[in-house]
Amino acid sequence: MSASTTAKDEPTPLTAEKHAQGDLFVCDVADAILKDIMPQMEHPFYSLSKKPDMKVRRYEHNGNWLQIIPSYIGLATIYDKDILIYCISHLVQSIRGGKPINSRVRITAYDLLRFTNRGVSGRDYLALSQAIDRLAGTRIKTNIRTGDEEQEDNFGLINSATIRRKHGVDGRLLWVDVDLSEWVMNAVKAQEVLTLHRDYFRLGKPIERRIYELARKHCGRQATWTISVELLLKKCGSQGPVKLFRHTLKNVARHDHLPDYRVTLDEENDQVVFHNRETWRDAPSRLPQETELPALPTQAYEDARQAAPGYDVYELEQAWREWWASSGKPKLESPSAAFVGFCASRHKRTPLRPRSAKK
Repeated sequence: MSASTTAKDEPTPLTAEKHAQGDLFVCDVADAILKDIMPQMEHPFYSLSKKPDMKVRRYEHNGNWLQIIPSYIGLATIYDKDILIYCISHLVQSIRGGKPINSRVRITAYDLLRFTNRGVSGRDYLALSQAIDRLAGTRIKTNIRTGDEEQEDNFGLINSATIRRKHGVDGRLLWVDVDLSEWVMNAVKAQEVLTLHRDYFRLGKPIERRIYELARKHCGRQATWTISVELLLKKCGSQGPVKLFRHTLKNVARHDHLPDYRVTLDEENDQVVFHNRETWRDAPSRLPQETELPALPTQAYEDARQAAPGYDVYELEQAWREWWASSGKPKLESPSAAFVGFCASRHKRTPLRPRSAKK
C-alpha cells in the first residue's frame, strides 16, 4: 500500500511535499530538525480559524491562565506559528553548534517558504507578510512560566519585524528581521523545546496540527497517552462544538495520517488514545554508525531526567550516540548506565536553572 493512501485507498489529508528534500534546507537549520517550545505546544496560543479571528480568548487550566488579544487584523493563527518554529529551530541549531544567540533572527523569505512546505508564488510571499503582521499585533497576558520566569505583563510573540523588499510597488519580500519576545527566548535558553516531525507542515487542517502538538507534548515517546475528548477539545482551544470535534477525531483515526502517533477512540469512556508509532527509532541519523547502539529502556529516560533536570533527554540521547560514534564506538557494558552518566556530566557542566516554586 502506498504511503499516500489510506486503508480505503483514499488520498490522505496530508498535503503534497512541494519541494524536493535535497533542496529543502538551504537555511542555517542545516540538519532539518524542527523545534518548538513546550509552553506554546501545551497551551492554545493560536487561532485555529482560517478567517480573521477578532475575539479575545481566555484559557485556564490547572492554575495556568492565558489571555490572547488580537490586533485590528485578527489573532495570530497556527499557520503563522510556522515562522516561530523556523526561528526556534534556527536558534536551537546555533546553540548546538556552540554559536551565540540573540532575540533577533533574520529570515530569508524564500528559505522559510520552502522549509514550511509552502509555495513560492507572489501570493505566498504576501501571506507571509500578513502572518508577520498578525504575530506582531497579537498580545499575550499569562502566568505560564518559561525558564524560571513568570511573566504577567502584556507582551507579543514577536517584539518587532523589519521587512526588506525588492524595489517597486509590487516588490517581493526578500528577508525579515524578527525580534522574538523575551518569553520565547527564555524557553529556548532553558531548552524547553521538543522536536517535531517533518510532516507537521503537511497537516492541512489547523485542528490536526493542534492535536499533533498536544500528542507530541504529552505522549512524547511513551507507548500511549489517554485523554478525555472534552479535555482535549479544551486544550486544543477550538471554538467548535464537541460533537464536531468527535467527528474530526474519527476522521483522524480512520485516515491514520497523524505523524508519530496512531489515534484510537474509546467511545464507551469518551476518551482518545494516542499510540506511539516509534518512528523516531527509524529516523535517519547524521551518523549512521550510532544506530548500532541498542534502543534504551523507558527507565533509562526516567533516570536521565533525574540526572539532568530541565533538559530534553531525547536531545541528550542523540548527543550521546554521536559522542559514542565519534569516540570509536567503544564497547559498553551497560548502555543505559553510560547514557545516564553522560546526562549527569552534561548537567554538571551546564546546569539549567530550576523553575522557581510558586508562592
